[in-house]
Amino acid sequence: MSDALIDTHVLAWSLISPSQLTSEVRRTLEGGSTIHVPPCALHEIALKVRKGKWSEMAPHAGTLDSLCLAQGFRIAPYTGRMAILAGSMEWDHPDPFDRMIAATAIQMACPLMSKDSEFDGLAGFPGWRGRVWFEDV
Repeated sequence: MSDALIDTHVLAWSLISPSQLTSEVRRTLEGGSTIHVPPCALHEIALKVRKGKWSEMAPHAGTLDSLCLAQGFRIAPYTGRMAILAGSMEWDHPDPFDRMIAATAIQMACPLMSKDSEFDGLAGFPGWRGRVWFEDV
């Protein structure tokens, strides 16, 4: 895999709990692929920390952008086209962050690394490259 987009929890777990990532995801993160972080993942983490819902991430919330770069990740763009797609695509999933993440993955033509099987509802959607997780057995 040459490029991949990561979901919010993959970013967080890469920082605070890598053991929660599958071996496939860890291999991809460490294996020279270009890893993109959707900007809304930074927003989501900062929001949850501010609301007291993700205390483990509190020490990292103010420096997430530099932590991403230190790990070799790239901050993905979020364009007007992505915003329109996120709001208009036919997908019965109400979470605005997940919709923005999905639209970013579609527009960047990247598979999404995520444990969240809700994204599998996008199978067959034009441009969707799929979800990568592969549970360890």
